[in-house]
Amino acid sequence: MGYLDYLSELCSSTSTRKGKRKVMQTVEVKVKMDCEGCERRVKSSVSSMSGVKTVDVNRKQSKVTVSGYVKPDKVLKSVRSTGKKAEFWPYVPYNLVYYPYAPPSYDKKAPAGHVRNVAQPLQSPTVNDRLATMFSEDNTEACSIM
Repeated sequence: MGYLDYLSELCSSTSTRKGKRKVMQTVEVKVKMDCEGCERRVKSSVSSMSGVKTVDVNRKQSKVTVSGYVKPDKVLKSVRSTGKKAEFWPYVPYNLVYYPYAPPSYDKKAPAGHVRNVAQPLQSPTVNDRLATMFSEDNTEACSIM
């Protein structure tokens, strides 16, 4: 069996492709589209790329979803080549964010149920939490006025 293994390894190593394999991924892009012509132009631009399996265009949300063996930067470049302003999809569902209606994350242009994906500060303790932990059995010297 050693000889057959050697031959199979020899045959498999003769491929001329030396680059890394592309990974199947989904890329979401925000693109402002006003009419069916814009939608058609963006869809044809992206679907002509090699490795693209599916293209879903939602004009109401201004969202283009591309699935396939593509690189996100190349998808964004292809969409921008149509003359449209494009960026990666910046929104997440609002239930994944601590403070969904804080000024940096709240966006009136966001689709329903979504807010902008920004770094959120840690939740600060409220006044009630501080009072509850001020007098505890662990800290017996907290109140010495009694």
